[in-house]
Amino acid sequence: MAALSSGHLATDFANGALPALLPFFVDKFDLSYTLAAAAVLASAVSSSIVQPLFGLWSDRRGAIWLLPAGVALAGIGIGLASAAPNYTLVLVCVVISGLGVAAFHPEGSKFAAFAGGPRRASAMSFFSIGGNLGFALGPTVATPLVLALGLTGGLLLAVPGLVGAVVLLALIPFLGSFAPERRQVESDQPDRPGALLLLLGVIAFRSVSWFGLITFVPLWEVSLGHSKSQGSHLLSLMLLAGGLGTLAAGQLADRFGRRPVLIASTAATAPLILIFVIVGGVPGAIALAGVGISVIGTFGVTMVMSQEYLPRHIGMASGLSIGLSIGLGGVGAVALGAVADSIDLRAALYGAAASALVALALAAFLPSSRPSRRLAVEPVAP
Repeated sequence: MAALSSGHLATDFANGALPALLPFFVDKFDLSYTLAAAAVLASAVSSSIVQPLFGLWSDRRGAIWLLPAGVALAGIGIGLASAAPNYTLVLVCVVISGLGVAAFHPEGSKFAAFAGGPRRASAMSFFSIGGNLGFALGPTVATPLVLALGLTGGLLLAVPGLVGAVVLLALIPFLGSFAPERRQVESDQPDRPGALLLLLGVIAFRSVSWFGLITFVPLWEVSLGHSKSQGSHLLSLMLLAGGLGTLAAGQLADRFGRRPVLIASTAATAPLILIFVIVGGVPGAIALAGVGISVIGTFGVTMVMSQEYLPRHIGMASGLSIGLSIGLGGVGAVALGAVADSIDLRAALYGAAASALVALALAAFLPSSRPSRRLAVEPVAP
């Protein structure tokens, strides 16, 4: 699990660096808020549309080599994006990085489920916390690095991905030992595609809020007259708090159920966003940390729910929950960017809060996703 979590850290480090780079791209290429959000959309779409396909491939044939390959590609893409000479090449490199993210996540989450056994939510939370920490470290490292060395110095952002790829490549034989002997996943529980679609709607609308925040929090702080570092620090605070919340959410979901934990966290999201925008200051920073706990903390929970709604195709379920639904959130973030251009940033952040309310309304209709008596990831006895 530690190796998978470390690989997740290196992969999402590349994802986390992108929002911190946006203010520098805005200055260098004179971008509008919509074009700045489009860079986030390029990352979200490239890491989401093909992710279910990687998951399907994983379910049918197995593809453990995607773990080191995905980490390496994610790091190389974001490093090249920072040094790109024009906005078009920035988008191309961001797409390359996103494809690396798409390749890693379904296989990584599937092996986390293999290793978790009956405590799948806790195991998935441990896997998720690596990604959360990586996303938090991305802006923490990217901003001072670019301030010190310029955007060309951002090439060093590729280093964590390359190191993570080497580690995972060396550990492939060990990780492969967790896989069931029979590659066909068998379960005595049927797939519930209707429940999965409803869950994907919850994730998508919650992701609009999430992508809206990671895109506009740094730009919001700059608009208030604060430094670029201030925005990156707040972003890191939100992400680090989410990492801590991840561990608690996994334990609570295993004990009290996935659905109650998801509904409670979603209910808290919109009020906390409003406190950040309206009150600001120290209370706003605390509220932003609360958003991180509420949203990031339950990423692992929603991933487990998707696998339990689709127990015969857990790779596909992981790809859909991480990829396609979150990609729709990236589309929503571009819509929020258009709101910011036509009205102002405050209105866009209000839109992020409203999207969280829609997610809450959908979550109220989710059925239970209690694990089956025999987990689909366990080998079937001969």
